[in-house]
Amino acid sequence: MESHLKNHLMQQLIAEISLCRKCSLWKTRKNPVPGEGDINALVVFIGEAPGRWEDIEGKPFVGSAGDILNRILRKIGLSRGDIYITNLVKCRPPGNRDPHPSEIESCSSYLDRQLNIIKPKIILTLGRHSTSYMFSKVGLTFRSISEVQGKIYEAKLWGSKIHLVASYHPAAALYNMQLEKEIEASMKLVRDSINRVRES
Repeated sequence: MESHLKNHLMQQLIAEISLCRKCSLWKTRKNPVPGEGDINALVVFIGEAPGRWEDIEGKPFVGSAGDILNRILRKIGLSRGDIYITNLVKCRPPGNRDPHPSEIESCSSYLDRQLNIIKPKIILTLGRHSTSYMFSKVGLTFRSISEVQGKIYEAKLWGSKIHLVASYHPAAALYNMQLEKEIEASMKLVRDSINRVRES
């Protein structure tokens, strides 16, 4: 798909998300958070749902969890310009609660369409909700994030082979510093995959 067509489709989708009333989250949010980054990126990061600062700014991963994400990216030699970042749910659940299954069901088609536009070679899921969703989408079994995080899974989407990597959500590292090392290990797998794809 040509870049200007991708851009047009993504802008159309973002406009749709900003007007969305499919679930009740629009009533309490300040801004939807559709996602941002390079629509021609090889890799897409998928979080769970926006938090307080994301809701205020309308951008993904700009709060404390975003600081951790940025720090790890710098450490392993990647930048946010290399990736596209979005969430499974585009509006903040009140009080940063987990998104309800019905909210995920209402919102997930937007993520599906974003992935169809970008067609990444590598997907990194951050947290159990986005991991569970993507695993079920490609026919993999998901039981717990600790079991699957830090591993590369081969899967098929759009008739192409992709790499799927699961990670703890950076917010988890705010309460458990040990998890930052685990998240870093997952992101290194992503970086190595990017290098392999670029070389092939």
